[in-house]
Amino acid sequence: MTITELGKRAKAAARVLAHAGPRKQAALLRAGEALWARRQEILEANRLDLEAGRAAGMSQALLDRLALTEARVRAMAQAVEEVAKAPDPVGRVLSGETRPNGLRLEKITVPLGVIGLIYEARPNVTSDAASLCLQAGSAVILRGGKEAFRSNQAVTRILREALEEEGLPGDCVQLVEDTSRQSAQELMALTDYLDVLIPRGGAGLIRSVKENARVPVIETGVGNCHVYVDKDADLDMAAEIVYNGKTSRPSVCNAIETLLVHEAVAKEALPRIRARLEEKQVELRGCEKTRALLPGVVPATQEDWATEYLDYILAVKVVSSLEEALDHIARYSTGHSECIVTENYTAAQRFLEEVDAAAVYVNASTRFTDGGEFGLGAEIGISTQKLHARGPMGLEQLVSYKFLIRGNGQVR
Repeated sequence: MTITELGKRAKAAARVLAHAGPRKQAALLRAGEALWARRQEILEANRLDLEAGRAAGMSQALLDRLALTEARVRAMAQAVEEVAKAPDPVGRVLSGETRPNGLRLEKITVPLGVIGLIYEARPNVTSDAASLCLQAGSAVILRGGKEAFRSNQAVTRILREALEEEGLPGDCVQLVEDTSRQSAQELMALTDYLDVLIPRGGAGLIRSVKENARVPVIETGVGNCHVYVDKDADLDMAAEIVYNGKTSRPSVCNAIETLLVHEAVAKEALPRIRARLEEKQVELRGCEKTRALLPGVVPATQEDWATEYLDYILAVKVVSSLEEALDHIARYSTGHSECIVTENYTAAQRFLEEVDAAAVYVNASTRFTDGGEFGLGAEIGISTQKLHARGPMGLEQLVSYKFLIRGNGQVR
């Protein structure tokens, strides 16, 4: 099926879904149950994807990003059910007034319409994104990476069947089966049918979508995240935060990619942090001062400071001051998540005020940048831009609004 045909079907389905009311929730609850009940079907498809990935030489971090287990499928199913139980974001009255001329105005939330999603090798995105779009009243066209194609097919099939069983169009959720670059280009140009396009993935994907899309884009995902260890830091705390931020799941966007350490504590802090990171065989790429303190560290290049590794690699730089750390972050940050470790209140406040990112931390791991962890529920991604939405994007960020005006013959 062509991208244009997918768009036509999505547009038609969106008109039905916009007024589906409780049937959306019923379909999602059914889908959550089916994802778990048919987990063997999903895991078998994922096994084939993993075999193909290993044969293609995928890195261990990317294989982890692709892999599904029973626990991960269970989490996917639960996430869909949680979205179903969340308050319906469509039809909420945001404001209302009566104008001096007697016109009565209401501002209410409405679906975006048709949402396109381009993403890479994470099958859980398929169910997460689809459920959020459906609950927000929008049809969705999913274009996943070839690495997870079989997994995405299995999940999409289950979602479509759940919709149809509740009397809703299966075309509310569609998967692009052509994983070539051409299909992505066509989706970016689908101006007649697509209301917004959301890319989720690495820097290359995000850049391609920003440069080539003709439909409105919400930028998400690229996370060149930093931890700055201040001269007044608790070094044990710093080591733990860096270890967690880099190694708990290196392939996600809220993992850290660069460590900045104040020169006043570098001699003591760097060996302590390195010892923790060696537990996961993290490769360090350091500046000259770092290499003088940590023999054997790979020299960092200019490119390293700007790289989102999504792997067990960490760039390390010794800085002379908080100002230098702030300047480095301002230059290289992608505006996702940034952290300072310090016991100095003034330094912490300055970091919070001056760092321009969606999430700015004091003494906590950047791995908390997540809709669920923020109490916002499931998310479709982390927006790193400033228009429409910033940070974790949940149901409230997936609706627009319109004005309803009631009169009794007024003319202007």
